[in-house]
Amino acid sequence: MSFNICQSAFYILLIFVFSNAPLIAFSQEEPARTLDIRILESIAETRTPAQNATFHFISDSHNYMQIAIPAGLFIAGAISDDKQMRQNAGYVISSTAVTALLNIGLKQVFKRSRPFKKYNNFTALATPGSFSFPSGHTSAAFSTATALSHAYPKWYVIAPAMLWAGSVGYSRMYLGVHYTSDVAAGAALGAGTALGMGFMKK
Repeated sequence: MSFNICQSAFYILLIFVFSNAPLIAFSQEEPARTLDIRILESIAETRTPAQNATFHFISDSHNYMQIAIPAGLFIAGAISDDKQMRQNAGYVISSTAVTALLNIGLKQVFKRSRPFKKYNNFTALATPGSFSFPSGHTSAAFSTATALSHAYPKWYVIAPAMLWAGSVGYSRMYLGVHYTSDVAAGAALGAGTALGMGFMKK
């Protein structure tokens, strides 16, 4: 089982790197950096105390949702004796775990500084972890949302799941701790990992 997860992670990492090579290369070019900065500046101009609190909550929600969703599926599956639901719980949590490991590795590879550390005119409204690329919050949210949507491909599951994941990504830019390209890469990593593991488990 552990070998299969490691093998899946390896293939997913290769797919991510090759499929995102243009984004990774473009994000290092001056036009991309300028676009990243302009977007952050535009978002920063919309800040209000009420929105600050809202986006702090949305940003932090991934910590709870990535546990609550698989836990809820497992408990519901145990109560109803639904084996498929329990397996889906394992699929969601394992997708998120593999995404987290890949994210940690990629951050160490690219070592991109946070926008507020590189540019003095940016103010961060949150205290982030290590490096910036790709966004860990966004990758976790999109991994959870994509795995749930893949397991239950109904519009009433997919729509709120993706809306939540997208909101988490936006919140990271609003709080000034990530560039747009960080968030885009995080979304691709999370969604790609969940889909990859979903197809591999069949």
